[in-house]
Amino acid sequence: MPNGSRSAAALALRWMKFNAVGAIGIGVQLAALAAFKSGLGWHYLVATAAAVEVAVIHNFFWHERWTWRPANRSAADTAGRLVRFNLTTGLVSVVSNLFLMGLLVGSLGVPYLAANLVAIAATNLAIFALAEWVVFRG
Repeated sequence: MPNGSRSAAALALRWMKFNAVGAIGIGVQLAALAAFKSGLGWHYLVATAAAVEVAVIHNFFWHERWTWRPANRSAADTAGRLVRFNLTTGLVSVVSNLFLMGLLVGSLGVPYLAANLVAIAATNLAIFALAEWVVFRG
């Protein structure tokens, strides 16, 4: 298989793994959001920010172990990737989720869990690109 085809196939496989981890992360995020908002009574935007961070941490460790599997897995390198992951994908996730939740829930009255699904879907490709080219391959 030509080198370009091999790298395209590897990228496609990472995309599929990324989305599999993300599907589980969606469940983590929605459960955390429901627990923070309905269980603890937090404001929906505070609950959203906290739930996103829970999902970001969850997803990082699965991506580290399965999606990208970096060769250098020392504690220092893993910590560096975790910081980069949080400062890139985490920041984009939090900002986009807060913006879209404010719009959908605050302005349009969409139920908070449905609105959060829209917010998650809206950032999927950007998050993959950041993880691929800045965090794990950068």
